[in-house]
Amino acid sequence: MEITQAAPATRATLAADLVRLGVRPGSVLVVHASMRPLGWVCGGPVAVVLALRDVLGPDGTLVVPTHTPDNSDPASWRNPPVPEHWWATIRDEMPGFDPAVTPSRWMGALAELVRTSPGARRSDHPQVSFAALGARADEVVAGHARAGMLGEESPLGRLYDLDADVLLLGVGHDSNTSLHLAEYRQPDPPRDRLGAAVLGDGGREWTWWDDVKLDEGDFELLGADLDGTGAVRSGEVGAARCRLMRQRAAVDFAVDWIAANR
Repeated sequence: MEITQAAPATRATLAADLVRLGVRPGSVLVVHASMRPLGWVCGGPVAVVLALRDVLGPDGTLVVPTHTPDNSDPASWRNPPVPEHWWATIRDEMPGFDPAVTPSRWMGALAELVRTSPGARRSDHPQVSFAALGARADEVVAGHARAGMLGEESPLGRLYDLDADVLLLGVGHDSNTSLHLAEYRQPDPPRDRLGAAVLGDGGREWTWWDDVKLDEGDFELLGADLDGTGAVRSGEVGAARCRLMRQRAAVDFAVDWIAANR
């Protein structure tokens, strides 16, 4: 495929783009990213992570989702579904989640690079873990509750407490995991039964818990209305259209939006 970029994106040009977008030095920044929209990047995801850390500086913290949705009840799988007579085997044999070993799935190359970077910390949730690098990393990932997995006792709750920013790097609002925190803040939200393989004192086991039923199906509509409030800054990073926002502003808006529109 023919390259149409005038010049490659580099660590330095990406850092300059991030500064123009408004990334705050010393802040806690949760990043949802797709590399392809950024165009040709000299150094790929390594250059992007280095640019993010350059702008955040030594007092900043970089956070990414490192979710493992395949470690879940096979009865709920749809893409693709598996035969019902497989379900018991999967529940019995799925390896238990190990924060140090289990790779994320469908989170992208940048998230995996952060997860495997020296000094990274990762929360201990078998389905929706987060990884963090930097000054507040331990604070972000500690104490991730199994039930209420994207609620107040999760890294999303810690990010809210820390007045974090959200960067959508070449992805849309449907990737903005922080909006799920607003679902937990609804009165009597619908519930779901979830399962996963975990490691405990007795070794590997399958565990069940009840949690809020998550639904990102309307997050693009929610995000379009959020864009209209002026709370979201838009700009180019590399070749990608990106958005930056304060997490508190996004979550607070989403609480009211979900209450009014669902």
